[in-house]
Amino acid sequence: MTVPQITGLQLSEPSAGPLLLLGPSLGTAVLPLWSACGERLGTRFHVVGWDLPGHGRNAVVGDRFTLAELAAGVLALADDVLAERGEPGRSLHYAGDSVGGAVGLQLLLDSPERIRSAALVCTGARIGDPEMWTERAEQVRASGTPVMVSSSALRWFAPGFLDRQPEVGASLLHALQDAHAEGYAQVCEALADFDVRSRLGEVRSPVLAVAGALDQATPPASLAEIADGVPDGRLVVLDDVAHLAPAERPEEVADLLLDHFAATPSPVVGGATGTVEQSATTPYEAGMIVRREVLGDAHVDRATAATTDFTREFQEFITSYAWGTIWTRPGLDRRSRSLITLTALVARGHREELAMHVRAARTNGLSNDEIKELLLQTAIYCGVPDANSAFRIAQQVLNELDAQPPEENP
Repeated sequence: MTVPQITGLQLSEPSAGPLLLLGPSLGTAVLPLWSACGERLGTRFHVVGWDLPGHGRNAVVGDRFTLAELAAGVLALADDVLAERGEPGRSLHYAGDSVGGAVGLQLLLDSPERIRSAALVCTGARIGDPEMWTERAEQVRASGTPVMVSSSALRWFAPGFLDRQPEVGASLLHALQDAHAEGYAQVCEALADFDVRSRLGEVRSPVLAVAGALDQATPPASLAEIADGVPDGRLVVLDDVAHLAPAERPEEVADLLLDHFAATPSPVVGGATGTVEQSATTPYEAGMIVRREVLGDAHVDRATAATTDFTREFQEFITSYAWGTIWTRPGLDRRSRSLITLTALVARGHREELAMHVRAARTNGLSNDEIKELLLQTAIYCGVPDANSAFRIAQQVLNELDAQPPEENP
């Protein structure tokens, strides 16, 4: 077995947060691809990137390798970092773009107990076809990596990106031009043999698949195949993005990753997965788990996509303190908390929030009749006009829920 040497690069200050490993796309270096994302991710994770053989900070080019062997080299790097943290053998989060995402899939299959959750960006369970990769390897060995610059500039970025962000684009294209031809060719040959489409059902960790709507190399259908094929998968398609989403849309990608990883429970001592209160590392992580369980992925995805720099801290505050500190307390079950919340919302006239929490109440096990009884009670203690509005809103929500197929109806 040939395990290539992998060079790691700190993209955030080491912290007590979980380890998050970031992987690059072919021809790029991890620093220009992930640095903007890494800065934001570093607020909650210890972020370490890695470079492919002959790329970026990794000057070592050895013998040919497979994707599985490349993944083994990445895991060896992770083990070194975890040993330095005093956490040998601990699980970690992983995200990668293109071949970096393919490595993530390989890790999920070969070392499932080590990958807590993964974000696979602009990638596929198979990328391209063997003939294309073999021809490209031959071309680069004959002419060097500069021959790939003009075609990669067209594939990597959405139209207009290089005009809007010339420095980012230039740093990535310079990384391609400076990449070692043999290292690049070896990655091409590894991708020629990579195809795990038939094994997606074996993946057990949560997977976020992020696609660029304009990506020609790994189009949205490629990411949809992953999200649909794994047992716990979710697809997000980014408009006006091509193949290097972490560089093209760093803040949005970082927020998607923060949301995804926060919703994944951390293992307790002994390797088991505990309750939300036991397993989540921070109130934000605990809150995101509960928020998704109570309000549903679709609602949280919409809220995350709508977050701006102006509203981000408020959203984090609500997630940490409402969902992560109050809703996680063991003193009341979620049915009881839904009853209390609905009553308070009727009393205060918060009609937009009321609709959301009627849905949440159904998710938490309340029946239509129980919601009706609660609203009748509010008519006495909160006032008939408020209860009248609440009945109208609740009726509309319950009609929508009851019209859904049984498998989608809480």
